[in-house]
Amino acid sequence: MCGDLSGKSAVRRELLAARGLMSTEDVEQAAAVLARQALGLAELTEAGTVAAYVSIGREPGTRALLDALRARGVRVLLPVLKPDNDLDWGVYEGPEHLVRAGRGLLEPDGERLGVDAVLEADAVLLPGLAVDSRGMRLGRGGGSYDRVLARLAAAGADPALVVLLYANEVVERVPQEPHDHPVHAVVTPGSIRRFTA
Repeated sequence: MCGDLSGKSAVRRELLAARGLMSTEDVEQAAAVLARQALGLAELTEAGTVAAYVSIGREPGTRALLDALRARGVRVLLPVLKPDNDLDWGVYEGPEHLVRAGRGLLEPDGERLGVDAVLEADAVLLPGLAVDSRGMRLGRGGGSYDRVLARLAAAGADPALVVLLYANEVVERVPQEPHDHPVHAVVTPGSIRRFTA
């Protein structure tokens, strides 16, 4: 998968269509395996604070991982989508403290910590549709995480950037723009792959 910048939309459509073919059972089974695999990643389990997100639909599942990290004493921050598509943050206090927000997203119901709370994270779990052989991530196109990554860079913060994906979403190449940041690791149900700068 490669192409120029205009190719991002086509690649996104192709990857979303493949996810759309997955059954609920496939998604749930992959989520359980992904959680076990991700718990083998020291960047997540040895972190004091992890900024993550609650998966929805057919995204690679994060819920079991969020609960496992929290059970290990890791402080888990979850995003709260602001009207301008930037992300505020709140602490994950368990599934009973998640509320359905705009666009079907699940967000923490507690105190809002501000957009800079992500700067406290030792690791950031990023949503994505693909990661390529260079560690470049293709996101959903909303720009929220581009802002997060820019904020981290501007502050000189260097948390581990990790993406959970299905095996077919680790590809040779994704279209890249100047503001795109490489990630440090991608976790699939079958493997963990780390990237070096």
